[in-house]
Amino acid sequence: MGDVAQASGGGVPGGDPLRWTRGWRRTVLASGMLVYPGVTALGVAQYATGGTAVVGYAVVAAFCVGYLLAGVSFVRARRARTGALLWIMTALCAAEVPVARNYAFFLAAVVVSFAAMALRRYRTLIVTAGALAALVVPWAVRPWHRGPGWMEALMILFTSLMVLGFSEIASANRALLEARAEVAHLASEAERARIARDLHDLLGHSLTVVAVKSGLARRLAESGSPGAVREITEVEGLARRMLTDVRAAVSGYREVTLAGELARGRELLRAAGVAPDLPTATDHVDAANQELFGWVVREGITNVVRHARATRCSVRLSPLCVEIRDDGTGAPASGGNGLTGLRERVAAAGGTVEAGPAGPRGWRLRVTLGPPEPRRTTEGTSS
Repeated sequence: MGDVAQASGGGVPGGDPLRWTRGWRRTVLASGMLVYPGVTALGVAQYATGGTAVVGYAVVAAFCVGYLLAGVSFVRARRARTGALLWIMTALCAAEVPVARNYAFFLAAVVVSFAAMALRRYRTLIVTAGALAALVVPWAVRPWHRGPGWMEALMILFTSLMVLGFSEIASANRALLEARAEVAHLASEAERARIARDLHDLLGHSLTVVAVKSGLARRLAESGSPGAVREITEVEGLARRMLTDVRAAVSGYREVTLAGELARGRELLRAAGVAPDLPTATDHVDAANQELFGWVVREGITNVVRHARATRCSVRLSPLCVEIRDDGTGAPASGGNGLTGLRERVAAAGGTVEAGPAGPRGWRLRVTLGPPEPRRTTEGTSS
């Protein structure tokens, strides 16, 4: 039977988890039920002779063909054809009763278990009816001189339970494999999103620094100042760090520190002509929040340099909150990739992001972890 053959699928280390649901393995498992018609043929040999025996063997052979065709139809989800073949098998089973007598109920075991698997909604009714028929018919047909068919009824009951059990295992295995494939797909999507977000944050900040410092070096070179060489050297070093950061982001080992981002932010703001008011100490920020706050500072300061047209930028820190504020007239796009990625990071940490105009002028980016804090935050030492 098609579904029964799938019961052993999944979970063998180093192999194909679906190998028992395809090819010759499925055929071997499904063909195991042909043992039952074989037992019925023994009943034909015991109770019939001559032409009656030939008819009995022919019925058994036709039943086997019908079973194989029904199995193929069931695997291919051809419900109408499967149902028609089940009715034909039922008729052949009934025709075999006068010839093989109680041995014909081995055919009934195949029909009942197959029908219970194919028609799950009616499986209790099907199994009960089959078991009762096997129990009553040997007792009701007087020429057999037998009592109730307890053995035949138990055979049908336990065969059906076994087939249904294997079918349930097969369905569970398929669901597990589908869930595993979905988890792998989601993990792949999450990793691609992480790399895209990290590359945006890393390259957005670093390229902004390169642009600002290159412009500064150009102005210094035009004025003949020797500081142009220093700025160009710093741009070269930054480009090398960018390459290292990109490789680390792709491999998943990128580390961001709050202290490092404050230092780089201070340098970037000064190069852009923005007065920095940034804290020099970060030890009062929870260690678990230092990396996330580093990303917030990176994104916030990058946006200030890109969009704000500000003259001053301040950063305020507390154990569970970081705020970046400027006095400019511009604002980052509310739906930009940077803020979107930042919101994803903060949401994963259970925090909230507030971004919007700050009175009397400027822009404010505030990230709070845990319960919302009061507006007042601990200020760092300006430098």
